[in-house]
Amino acid sequence: MNVNKLQTFITLSECLNFTEAAEQLYCSQPSVSMQIQSIEEELGVPLFDRIGKKLYLTKQGEHFKPYAEQIINLLHSAKDHIRQLEDLSYGTLSFGASNFVGVYLLPRLLREYSTKFPNIKINMNITSSNHLIHMLDSNKVEFLILSDRVILDESSYQRTTFYEDELVLIVNPSHPLAQKEECTLADLFNETFILKPEKSATRSYLSEQFRMNGFAPSNYMEISNLEGIKQGVIHELGVSIVSSFAIQQEINSGLLVKIPIKEIQFLRGISYVHHRNKHLSPAAKQFIPLLSPNVQPV
Repeated sequence: MNVNKLQTFITLSECLNFTEAAEQLYCSQPSVSMQIQSIEEELGVPLFDRIGKKLYLTKQGEHFKPYAEQIINLLHSAKDHIRQLEDLSYGTLSFGASNFVGVYLLPRLLREYSTKFPNIKINMNITSSNHLIHMLDSNKVEFLILSDRVILDESSYQRTTFYEDELVLIVNPSHPLAQKEECTLADLFNETFILKPEKSATRSYLSEQFRMNGFAPSNYMEISNLEGIKQGVIHELGVSIVSSFAIQQEINSGLLVKIPIKEIQFLRGISYVHHRNKHLSPAAKQFIPLLSPNVQPV
């Protein structure tokens, strides 16, 4: 089984069409069919079901795909790493980040990095924590930057926390609480909370903190995007608790007001994560030192 056959399998598994796969791979359709047949014979199992004119991955194909991706991505990473040892004007910095981190925390650092290494291509994937971990496991990215509230297998991953992020209560400037220097959780009992969906790490953390303080919002609205949450508060749909880092512009422009909650502080760490046995590329090793406790809002 060679690399070309694995790449053919991955391409076909994405488009599920022999003609389209052949076009993407710049080869003939019979060549794609022969390579797939060769892999199936070597594995001794069918990787695709052909039902009528449609193609589907079999259960075996679904299980084989992440291994094939890992092999291909690892090979590409190895080539990049070797060339970067001699010349950091070549290659890619590829990593994953959660929404808050990628949108608000990293742009300034990436600008600093790209100024120093202008020829290094930056590939930052912003998506959910579960998808990020899948990308890390399949070698699509070298490392992740996300909340330390995300549950990980500490025996498999190395997690380093470099920044402490405070979550704060935000309200519309016309809200009655906006005139107070501080409030209590009891003051928020009848408020509509705009929160991320239950499966998010931020929602889980806030729910845990609410339970510890004997508080349960009577009304809430779910919005999956942080920008959507901020706009919801701006348009008086409710109140929310979000990263202090992510609201600096809205606070400075008077669109939002943040209010301390008496005797309660919501803190979470921001970490970079990689496999314990991972050999980071020279490009990544030059970027990680920028992740320091001195990170400041733009």
